[in-house]
Amino acid sequence: MLNNSLEVLDHVRLNFSPSGLIFLNVALSFIMFGVALDIKVENFEEIIRKPKAAIVGYISQTFLLPAFTFLLVLLLNPTPTVALGMILVAACPGGNISNFISSMAKGNVALAVSLTATSTSTAIFFTPFNFAFWGNLYINFYNAHSAAGLLRPLEIDKYQMFQTVFILLGIPVMIGLLIAKKFPKLTEKIKSPINKGSLLFFVVMVVVMLSANFKQFTSFVHLVFIFVLLQNGLAMATGYFFGKLNRLPQRDQRTLAIETGIHNSGLALALIFNPKIFPPEMELGGMAIIAAWWGIWHIISGLTIAYVWSRKPIIA
Repeated sequence: MLNNSLEVLDHVRLNFSPSGLIFLNVALSFIMFGVALDIKVENFEEIIRKPKAAIVGYISQTFLLPAFTFLLVLLLNPTPTVALGMILVAACPGGNISNFISSMAKGNVALAVSLTATSTSTAIFFTPFNFAFWGNLYINFYNAHSAAGLLRPLEIDKYQMFQTVFILLGIPVMIGLLIAKKFPKLTEKIKSPINKGSLLFFVVMVVVMLSANFKQFTSFVHLVFIFVLLQNGLAMATGYFFGKLNRLPQRDQRTLAIETGIHNSGLALALIFNPKIFPPEMELGGMAIIAAWWGIWHIISGLTIAYVWSRKPIIA
C-alpha cells in the first residue's frame, strides 16, 4: 500500500515559478552570506594545526554519508525520485544552522565553524560529483534488479550544477569572508541579526517554493516522513560514532553528529527547481518533498538533540 502511494510521487510534476526561483536563490545566498560572517581565516589555520577532528568530520560529511545513504536506499527500496532526493540531500554540504545547534549542544563550536567552512567551500565540486556518482550507481542497480521498467541514466549537466553551486554558495561566502576581514566592527554588529534571521528566512524560503505545490506537499509528506527520519538519524549516528571510533573528545563527537546531520537542503531545493539542471518536464515530486521536509525535520531533530545534550555534562 505504501509503495503504491509512493509510486504516485514519481509522476508528480511541479509548478515552476521564475519569481519563486529568484527568491529561493536570493534567500539561499543571503543565508550563506550570514554563515560566512562567522568564518575567519583562523578557522582554516585551526584545521592545519589540529587536523584530526576536522579531517574525521569532513570524511563523515562528504564521503561516508552519501555512501551510507546509498546503502540505506538499497535497504529501504523507495521509489526512484524519493531515492534520488535522499542522495541529493546527502550530497549537499552542512546546513546554515549547524553552528548554532553545536553551540547549544555544548559541542566544539570552532570545529563546527571549520567544518562548515570546508564543506561549503568544497561543495562546488563534491555536490555535483557525489550526486552524479551515487545517483547513477543507484539507477544502474535499480535497472538491474527491478521489473518496473528501466530508468534513464542521470542526464544532468554537471557543469551547470557546478556553476549554480558556485553562484549560490561560493560567491556569497567569498563576499562574507571579505566583509568580515575588512570591516570587523560592522561584521560584529550585523552577524547576530543576520544569523538569527536565517532560520526564519529558510522557513519562508521553503514555504515560497512550495506555495505553488502545496497540495502535492500536504498529500505526500506523510509518505516520506519515515525516509527522512531514518536518513537523518543515520547521518547523526555516522558523525557521532565515526568520531568515537577515531577517539575524538566527546565535545567533538557531538559536533560531528550535528554537522553530519544538518544538511543544506535549501541548496537541494534550489538545484531541483532550477530548470537548467532539472527541466520542468521531469517528474520531481519525490525529490522536492524529500528536500523540503528534510529542511524542516533536521531543525526539529537538531534542536531536540541539542537540548538533550545541553543538559548532560561533557565526559572528557
